Amino acid sequence: MRVFVAGAAGVIGQRLVPMLTEAGHEVTGTTRSAARETEIQRLGATPVIVDGLDADAVLTAVGQARPEVIIHQMTSLSALKDFRNFDKGFAVTNQLRTTGTDNLLAAARAAGTGRFIAQSYTSWPYARAGGPVKTEDDPLDTRPPAAMTESLRAIRHVEEAVSAFPGGVVLRYGGFYGPGASEIMLAPVRKRMLPIIGGGTGIWSFLHADDAAAATAAAVTRGAPGIYNVVDDDPAPVSEWLPFLARCLGAKPPLRVPAWLGRLLAGEAAVVMMTEMRGASNAKAKRELGWSPRYPSWRDGFPAWTGNAPALRAVHNDAA
Repeated sequence: MRVFVAGAAGVIGQRLVPMLTEAGHEVTGTTRSAARETEIQRLGATPVIVDGLDADAVLTAVGQARPEVIIHQMTSLSALKDFRNFDKGFAVTNQLRTTGTDNLLAAARAAGTGRFIAQSYTSWPYARAGGPVKTEDDPLDTRPPAAMTESLRAIRHVEEAVSAFPGGVVLRYGGFYGPGASEIMLAPVRKRMLPIIGGGTGIWSFLHADDAAAATAAAVTRGAPGIYNVVDDDPAPVSEWLPFLARCLGAKPPLRVPAWLGRLLAGEAAVVMMTEMRGASNAKAKRELGWSPRYPSWRDGFPAWTGNAPALRAVHNDAA
């Protein structure tokens, strides 16, 4: 099939493009940077330099490629530094999830594209009520922290706009980790600057970047239109995964601070993510996409990410 990957040079795109070409698909990949053109060629795709916020440029690029499938992986997270300024860090990504999504959908309709796959995000957008693990049928938060309002609005937009497209598929990824993904977390954990806030009861659903790409590749040919949680099998509270990540890094255990102090130091968004966030179930994605994560748990994936397999063995030995 002819597949158009918008954002081919990103963390997921770099892994996804080779999977698509190995499966025999003809891939066109976009980037905003001429410096990444050679990299996209090396991955096996035909590169196109285009700004996803330029409607005319997107229309032209998609029209020339005539894709049967469009995959929306456009993000820009270089400005993300902390949770206090959450919306500020996601500002450009939010534009890509709103205006960028609309541009791609308009181009898809003009080109007669039948399937449109878009990246979304799970866990913190879910309503902070009810059980700890949510399915695609559960509602999103109606009262997010102020610092996350624009980001949740952008997520709602991409999900609603893509769901209205006849062949629209939304993949709600879990928290990315792996080489090149979430590296921003590692230094604070090593320096004990990422504490457990409150009881650390917030439930996180993780996803290795390789598994995100594999699920996306599967969605090219499998799965009915709709929304899918794409996460690992092991949603877990901060109080479990953060000390484990510290051990994998050879760092001291994370400090613990009360919620009121965490609110002063890191802001309301950080407190919510540390104490109230809900996890997600991947049952639908496994059933309908025929996908299973290579790393079914962060307990397997974190040691592989950090290169510290002995940490995993130590935890297993402790448990025994």
